[in-house]
Amino acid sequence: MTSVTQFHHAMKRLLILIVAAAAPLLSGCHKAPEQTQAELPSATVHVQTVERKSRAATEDVVGTVRPKLSAAIESKISGRIEQMFAVPGQTVKAGERLVQLNAHEIQSRFDQAAAARQQAENDLKRAKALLEQKILSAAEFDNAQSRFQMAAAAEAEAKTMLGYTDIVAPFDGVITRKLADVGDLAAPGKALLQMENPDTLRFEADVPEALIGNVKLGDQLAVRITTVANEIGGMVAEMSPAADPNSRTYLVKLDLPGATALRSGQFGRVSVPVGEVSAIRVPASAVIQRGQLELIFVVAGSHAQLRLVKTGSHIGDEVEVVSGLNSGEQVVTEDVSALVDGQPVAVKP
Repeated sequence: MTSVTQFHHAMKRLLILIVAAAAPLLSGCHKAPEQTQAELPSATVHVQTVERKSRAATEDVVGTVRPKLSAAIESKISGRIEQMFAVPGQTVKAGERLVQLNAHEIQSRFDQAAAARQQAENDLKRAKALLEQKILSAAEFDNAQSRFQMAAAAEAEAKTMLGYTDIVAPFDGVITRKLADVGDLAAPGKALLQMENPDTLRFEADVPEALIGNVKLGDQLAVRITTVANEIGGMVAEMSPAADPNSRTYLVKLDLPGATALRSGQFGRVSVPVGEVSAIRVPASAVIQRGQLELIFVVAGSHAQLRLVKTGSHIGDEVEVVSGLNSGEQVVTEDVSALVDGQPVAVKP
């Protein structure tokens, strides 16, 4: 009996120790629900009521910036290049000398023609004096006059040919390529230089036949160039009346405004209208980018509610919201990165 009594006393002491050890834990669990979080401070925000807006639906067509005024500089006569006065990148004025050809042979022809014209002029003067003295017949005087006219025309032709040895710029512009050098033989049909006017540019695009019906002369279309932040308004100036048989596209040329910091050869896109669509738009400043996520704060019940959205096209300083917003809701438009989901807000009047 003594051993049994001792066992019961030992178990009783063990149970008391277990209860005493668990008491703090039980006490902590009981007090947790009584703790409260500090409330977030209220923030004053700017809001905008969103609504659906209509715009023209467009389809992009790729194209290239080209010079409206360009030229391949060639020689009108054959001859060796004696001097080159222009290099790529050089700005030149209309009439400025670009290339000098060897003029020795043509100069000799001009000197001969000038001498022949002088001789014919002297003969004509003598014939006129003899005609007045009635020593020379009228027919012989007419022959002398014809010889003088022919000699004068030959001299003028030789002088013109001599002028062709100086090759000049046909308009104000910039030299873009150099295709020959000193010592090369210049000949008609062989380009020596290429130049263009950078102040008059156009955008050229091959528009598919499915879209060409939406384009007409005089239309203003939006052109986007990678290196230019804003859209550029281009006017349709030329349209090919026939499609390319291989690509089934029509070449469309749009005149671009000056002073747009563009360069010939730049890649871009032109927006061709295809219809009309409507979508909810919000200021671009209202959208928060978090990696691949797009977020917007909506004011609901005097609190800022964080909303996951999906955006679409950018229209000026606004962006279309494809999903996540309803028309009539109020979105925070400024200082959105400083807000916290659920934070109390007061709307600025």
